[in-house]
This record gives sequence, C-alpha cells and structure tokens, in this order.
Amino acid sequence: MRHVHAFGDDALGELDAVGLAEAIRSGHLGRAEVTEAAIARTEAVDPVLNGLAYAAFQQARATASAAPVSGVFSGVPTLIKDNVDVAGQPTMCGTDAWTPWNARADSEFTQVFSATGLTSVGKTQLSEFGFSASAEHPRLGPVRNPWNTDYTAGASSSGSAAFVAAGVVPIAHANDGGGSIRIPASCNGLVGLKPSRGRLPLDPMLRRLPVG
Repeated sequence: MRHVHAFGDDALGELDAVGLAEAIRSGHLGRAEVTEAAIARTEAVDPVLNGLAYAAFQQARATASAAPVSGVFSGVPTLIKDNVDVAGQPTMCGTDAWTPWNARADSEFTQVFSATGLTSVGKTQLSEFGFSASAEHPRLGPVRNPWNTDYTAGASSSGSAAFVAAGVVPIAHANDGGGSIRIPASCNGLVGLKPSRGRLPLDPMLRRLPVG
C-alpha cells in the first residue's frame, strides 16, 4: 500500500479551481506560475500513478504566456481525457490499435472546454475505448489509485480522476456514457459532474456510439 500526492508549497497549494481562478484574476498568482506548478506535480506523481497519456507541457507554457482567455477558469491548469481531439496532439483512446497521429484541429467539445479559459497540460489515460471499469493498458500498465496504489483508479476517466485526487490539477475533463465519470470519482473520493444529456456537444465519433 502506498499513498501518493502532489500537494505542496507551490503556486497551486491546496486551492480548488474556483479559488485558483480568483487568485489569478486578482493578480495574486500568475498564469505561467500555476502552469509550471501543475507540470512539476504531473512529473512528480505520474511515474507511480501512470495516468498521463500525452504530455503537452510546451503547449501549456505557450498558452499560459499568450493573451488570456476571458473565461471563468482563465489560467487554471487542467488535463483532458484522451478520447477527444486536441489540435497538435494524438488521440489514442487508451489503445495501441493504431499509430498515433496529431489531430489537425480541436474537437467541438475541446473548443467549448477551452473557452472557459482552462490551460491543459496534457491528456489522460482511460480504459481501452472506455469500455471497462478499470484502466489496465496491456503495454503501459494500469492507472493506479493515489489513495492506495495497490488499487485501481476506476475508469474510464481514470487518469483524470487519479490526478485530481493526487492534487496535480484542481479540475480535469472526463466524459461518461455508462459510469466513466461516476466510477473513478467514487474510487478516488471526488465529486464527478456528469452534465445532463445534450448539455454539451458530442464529437462525431462519440455521436455514433449506442450510449450517449
């Protein structure tokens, strides 16, 4: 049994997403400062938790140094589940079934998500195609629970949940057709918000699935 966390005396501290956004708006914290803290926290715990599908650190730094987006979470670091397209990053859906290639554009969902002002530092692991309740990649290994690394972080949004629970970022993207937000939230002691059906745009691939 091992308990893993990234909380520390840095720019992120123990602030939630709302508190961090307010500290950035007030000028108490800088966008680049909190982005660097999130990157450092990711690097500190990912070797154990195994929740990172793609590191977008340079893109995050560029976003943090650019003109801010006027959204409710402007400057707050986050992570995006690796089953939606982010421009310039591969979308692997937790599988080795194809050779990675970089998406040419943000998906419809990513555009809405990014409009809130969040700064993504990377993409998170999920169970293969989101089909099972635990993420255990045959090549990369399982995503581990930060409360006890002998246990699963649940799935399919496992990497996002593990990193929020470990204090890497205060908020992260997940999606849910049959429990993919609710299961990892439960496993990791989090609040998982599943919006009402039709509230957010679904990308074309997800629209073709039998469960929305």
